[in-house]
Amino acid sequence: MNDSAIYPCLGAIIGDTVGSIYEFDNIKTTTFPMFQELSRPTDDSVMTIAVADWLANTDRTEERLVETLIKWGQKYPYAGYGGVFCSWLMNPSWLRDFDGTRLGKRAPYHSWGNGSAMRCSACGWAAKSIEEAIFLGRQSAAVTHSHPEGLRGAEAVSAAIFLARTGKSKEEIRDFIERRFYYDLHMDCDEIRPRYGWEASCQGTVPPAIVAFLDSYDFESAIRLAVSLGGDCDTLTCITGAIAQAFYIEIPDEIITEMQARIPAEFWDVIKQLNYHI
Repeated sequence: MNDSAIYPCLGAIIGDTVGSIYEFDNIKTTTFPMFQELSRPTDDSVMTIAVADWLANTDRTEERLVETLIKWGQKYPYAGYGGVFCSWLMNPSWLRDFDGTRLGKRAPYHSWGNGSAMRCSACGWAAKSIEEAIFLGRQSAAVTHSHPEGLRGAEAVSAAIFLARTGKSKEEIRDFIERRFYYDLHMDCDEIRPRYGWEASCQGTVPPAIVAFLDSYDFESAIRLAVSLGGDCDTLTCITGAIAQAFYIEIPDEIITEMQARIPAEFWDVIKQLNYHI
């Protein structure tokens, strides 16, 4: 076994990086090069690192979370943020609620978007219990994604990661997520793939991402299945990769080596700091 277990959140960043070039060019197949010249971490990775940075310290207040999201977001301003989140991050005076109401300041904006679910993987790694995983997932989302679906998506992903890394079987993970969060996970990738298109909501992204993990047999197959579904590919694959790493633990050495050159050194620093605190 390699040392990938000491890199919490790396699976999410790998998924984001591999999926990045297919976000607007879905391929609907599991046969593709894992990395190409333009494969790169996007906003999903930047915000994953921001939440990890928040959890790697003793101050886990809402105020510090907001500060940390802003710090990392403004340091990487061209990572590909969604329009409303970009306003929250860069120009809060322009911010509007999802119903169009002008907020004019940095505040939660009732989003159900999948951005809450893609950034929360550190919550599942940092938690000491399933209830803490759900609480941290909700906390990481609520500063922006205050819609019930935005909160549910982050809670479910964080819970799945916690269950995966604490030895629960796939059937136990499926059963818990279905009972607690009312997502239908009784489908497979072959059923989803033909009808699945662009989808930016938590409710449309989280269930397929979890199913891709459930259908997989190792970390790489999970990534390939997630990419093959299409949709908002980098975000969906980010979520799948996060759960798959927690479950399988080992990431192939060649993938880690490939990522060494694609992730900024300060990302690795945060990942290692989070590992020290969990």
